Amino acid sequence: QGCTQKYIVKNYFYYYLFKFSAALGEEIFYITFLPFTYWNIDHSVSRRMIIVWSIVMYIGQVSKDILKWPRPLSPPVVKLEMRTNAEYGMPSTHAMAATAISFSFFIATMNQYKYPFELGLAAAFVFSTLVCLSRLYTGMHTVLDVIGGALISAALLVLLYPAWDTIDHLLLTSPFCPLFSIVVPLVLCYNYPKLDYYSPTRGDTTTILGAAAGATVGFWLNNQYAASAHTGTSVQPGLPLASSTMVFVLARFFTGILVVLLTRWLMKSVVLGVLGYRYQFPMGDLQARRRLEVEVPYKFVTYSCVGLTATVLVPLLHQLLGLM
Repeated sequence: QGCTQKYIVKNYFYYYLFKFSAALGEEIFYITFLPFTYWNIDHSVSRRMIIVWSIVMYIGQVSKDILKWPRPLSPPVVKLEMRTNAEYGMPSTHAMAATAISFSFFIATMNQYKYPFELGLAAAFVFSTLVCLSRLYTGMHTVLDVIGGALISAALLVLLYPAWDTIDHLLLTSPFCPLFSIVVPLVLCYNYPKLDYYSPTRGDTTTILGAAAGATVGFWLNNQYAASAHTGTSVQPGLPLASSTMVFVLARFFTGILVVLLTRWLMKSVVLGVLGYRYQFPMGDLQARRRLEVEVPYKFVTYSCVGLTATVLVPLLHQLLGLM
């Protein structure tokens, strides 16, 4: 589908601010910020964020396809994005993800690092608010969609917080963790609510659950084999970073991201090639790639390998290169 309306940008500050803010609720942010936290800040913080993020996003995506509330009509609304136009609107998963990630990061770090409570709370509020406002500015959601998403995410965070330590302990120590982490998300993906037409929500949900599954298995493997963990000495929020520390932080980040992106590219090609051979379709056949028996294994295997690479292989590479 093409754009239904032409528009003229009158305020480039707001335009680029909210276009950037909208990207903070998409894959480009998840694939950079969550690994960055794991490599440079604290493993326990990253684990808790990924647990909350995956649960919140699954519930948000499923809720969309159960409620089936349409997005704002265009016209009169001018939509600056078209990829998600095929999805339903309520609740806004951008709002849910931004609320979950920002406040789970704040809650997980406020007792481990020395920084003003008010500063952390304000930063979480500003981050989530910018993402929420970006969904209104880009014409992708109504005010009710955004408020509903933020409130649902906040409620889930309140419910999950008392069980954080218990869930984290089980995921690290239970011998059933790898099996549970793979089987449960796969069952959820294959039993995703069916729609009368194709929507990217099932594929996006599979991507999220796959990445979380791979990361969770990586957490378990690291704990079983006593992999070294960052305890926050690499980055201290609120304190100026020494130049040498910043060099190591950036080196770990760019090295890790390069490996993660290469893994994603390689696994996409390999898995899609295998599935194309199995179901007899060319790799460029978009309609075939949208079929349940293709889309779920394609995205789940690809992104579970991405999650596993980010949590196991990249830290090993950091150690080999002397970047720890």
